Amino acid sequence: MKRGIEAAFNVANANGGVYGRQLRLVAADDGYEPTRTAVAMRELYEKKQVFGLVGNVGTPTAVVALPYALDRKMLFFGAFTGAGLLRNDPPDRYVFNYRASYAEETAAVVNYLVKVRRLLPEQIAVFAQQDAYGDSGFAGVEKAIRSLRGGNASPILWLKYQRNTVDVEDAVAQLQQYNAQLQQKKRPPIKAAVMVPTYRAAAKFIEKTRDLYPDMIYTSVSFVGSTALADELMLLGKKYATGVIVTQVVPAVDGHSSLVLDYKSALAKYFPGEAPDYVSLEGYVDASVLIAALHHNGAQLDTEGLVETLENLRDLDIGLGTPVIFSRSDHQGVHRVWGTQLNETEHYQPIDLQ
Repeated sequence: MKRGIEAAFNVANANGGVYGRQLRLVAADDGYEPTRTAVAMRELYEKKQVFGLVGNVGTPTAVVALPYALDRKMLFFGAFTGAGLLRNDPPDRYVFNYRASYAEETAAVVNYLVKVRRLLPEQIAVFAQQDAYGDSGFAGVEKAIRSLRGGNASPILWLKYQRNTVDVEDAVAQLQQYNAQLQQKKRPPIKAAVMVPTYRAAAKFIEKTRDLYPDMIYTSVSFVGSTALADELMLLGKKYATGVIVTQVVPAVDGHSSLVLDYKSALAKYFPGEAPDYVSLEGYVDASVLIAALHHNGAQLDTEGLVETLENLRDLDIGLGTPVIFSRSDHQGVHRVWGTQLNETEHYQPIDLQ
């Protein structure tokens, strides 16, 4: 995330900055642990006196960071999370998201599983981190399944693991037990696991269940980090990696759109040797939207003025194939979800989710 933002900032700075001023990313590390987030936020606000926040990583961390930012009227832009807490209706004044929400990612994949892969809604389980991140993903699946059933709720198998661990044994045991009960009742087994994980836990879950259920379809939301997940699975072997689906909030990294080519050339120039990937591309897009807003804003910069500029940013074309649009009632720039699937050569191929 940091690399992608810095790549875009470096390109902008090389082109004269924003009205002659240079952009600088100041990073503080909370280790993806909300207990450390308050300290990181204080460091950025009190010591570093940053203008605003961009690219906050994670949902549990945002639970702590967001109230702090809102209390101080700080811009909270382009967080790397699709959680609902950043998407209030009407939106919080200082919060702007680039990406599709987890609810949108999971809805897209549930619709794909039911309409394209012809699964029954009750054949879909959720494997999720046991915190605000996992909860938001589960809520998205639940809502999508409810709408497919004409508004009727039904129980969904919810398999959980603890954040910053790979303790998936309970989840695996629960899946086996549940499938055994279904078999006794002569009902179809679970055929798909919608994952709302980090990459190591996802890989461990696939490793422990792939041989038990060779036909299982595994999908994950974008936060997993596609490259990291692919690398982890390929260490286990091709049979674990092949066919895994990841929803994305940016276009295909292997594509040849102007945006992706610009990103790759910035990455090669400023971070030689670093491979392109979906997370740093999201950081690059985040920063590109923010830079465009700063240019639209004019030379006199303050938070309230930038918020007004963002709320009036319409049809910004940065090459996504879909325009970035903000308004007073919608602080999420893009609602599109792209589908990708791992093939045998550790590459993500675009797939049509419709």
